Amino acid sequence: MAGHTDNEVMIKAPFDLVWNMTNDLENWPQLFSEYASVEVLQRTGDTTTFRLTMHPDEDGKVWSWVSERETARDVRTVWARRVEPGPFAYMNIRWEYEEESEGTRMRWTQDFEMRPDAPVDDPTMTDHINRNSRIQMDLIRDKIEQRARETVRA
Repeated sequence: MAGHTDNEVMIKAPFDLVWNMTNDLENWPQLFSEYASVEVLQRTGDTTTFRLTMHPDEDGKVWSWVSERETARDVRTVWARRVEPGPFAYMNIRWEYEEESEGTRMRWTQDFEMRPDAPVDDPTMTDHINRNSRIQMDLIRDKIEQRARETVRA
């Protein structure tokens, strides 16, 4: 069995601003509430390998893993995968951006499978990712829309 999530948010901001802010990896700890740090390990063309470290969870455990992310601005898509999957057998993520009249629609699709020895199963992780994606997307939307308003006033 595998898990799949599909979440999106409309951001009332131009594509360039949404793309630039959401693909500025070094700034992710300021954009996402869950990440404590990002360490870029390697950049080759449009592909970046990096370590993400989360804030401690409710049990005090700090989760960290290495991911690889490939951006393709011309098709407004990003593909990412966990290189160090941790409790996942695999984790693949696709970010898609679509410019619309009211702003930019950002969509995250995640396909994964939990390892048999993982602390949770696929349905539980699916529910967790869906809940957390909505929280993070709303937070990101608010921060980008705030930046868009500041840019208009400047």
